[in-house]
This record gives sequence, C-alpha cells and structure tokens, in this order.
Amino acid sequence: LHVNTSYLTAVANDYGYEYIYSRLIEAKGSRGDILFGLSTSGNSENIIKAFDQARSQSVITIGFTGAGGGKMKDHSDYLIAVPSKDTPRIQETHILLGHIICEIVEERMFKKGM
Repeated sequence: LHVNTSYLTAVANDYGYEYIYSRLIEAKGSRGDILFGLSTSGNSENIIKAFDQARSQSVITIGFTGAGGGKMKDHSDYLIAVPSKDTPRIQETHILLGHIICEIVEERMFKKGM
C-alpha cells in the first residue's frame, strides 16, 4: 500500500502500528477494489484491521497465510492457507502466488485490449 516512511511512523506513533494499513484503506479503498494481505501466521493485527476496514467499505479481501489461516480466516473473503508451518516454504509459496496473479492481471489487461 505504501512506501512512505513518514506516514508509517506518524500513524504508528499517533494511532498504533496495528492501524498502519487500515488508515490507508479508509482513505483510498472503494467498493469493488481488491486487497491482498499476507501473514505467515495469519495473526498479524495490522492486516486483520486492514481487512476489517476494507470489508466495511465493500473492498474484497484475499488473505495468504500458512496452515490453519490463523485469525485471518475469519476476516478474509477468500483465504489461501499454505499447508505448512515452515515459514520459508509459506513465504516462497506466497511469492509464487503473487507472480501468478500478476501474470494473470497483465494477460487480461494488456494482451486482450482492455
């Protein structure tokens, strides 16, 4: 969502680190947008709060987690839970899925005249 260190530290300081993404969604999220959230454990509070904010604005949420899904399973419209508890394997799978999604989006947007 961002690469603005000033924003990150200001929100973390004034509201709490758990709100760094939800505040962005509140400002920029629109009905029909899609928000992807990655958390190996599925319990990252900043992602969960972002998903809750997104869903309140009719933004579709897709979570990537490790085995079991953690708390994110109850806060995601769609959840891809990698069936592993091994952090490197989970994160490698998330990277692969990200590349696949990017390829699909590029194919649909740029090779079919959209």
